[in-house]
Amino acid sequence: MNEQLAAHLGAIVRLAREQMSLTQVQVAERVGLNSVVYSRIERGRMIPSVETLKNLCIELMVSPEDLMGLTESPGSGSPTRPDDDVTLRRLLFLARKLDASKLDALVRITTELAR
Repeated sequence: MNEQLAAHLGAIVRLAREQMSLTQVQVAERVGLNSVVYSRIERGRMIPSVETLKNLCIELMVSPEDLMGLTESPGSGSPTRPDDDVTLRRLLFLARKLDASKLDALVRITTELAR
């Protein structure tokens, strides 16, 4: 097992779960895992199957690239840490799913909030 990958993946899913105010049991149920198995993933003790990785990406709204540590911080040349811009990447992940009118509404709302 790649321990560095398992630790990164665990940190990302834990942070995403906490930001969504979900329990480990809730996420485990949503992705079809036993809560003990899900806990092992969060602690970096195991790497889940590809199907489970896909389900985690969907349920926790995290891109596969972020989950696997393939993204880089702008200008750094190194993989992102779990706390680097996770909320912004999640927003981008969700925004890509919106149709044009909803995306326009999101832009207007964020413009007002940023003032």
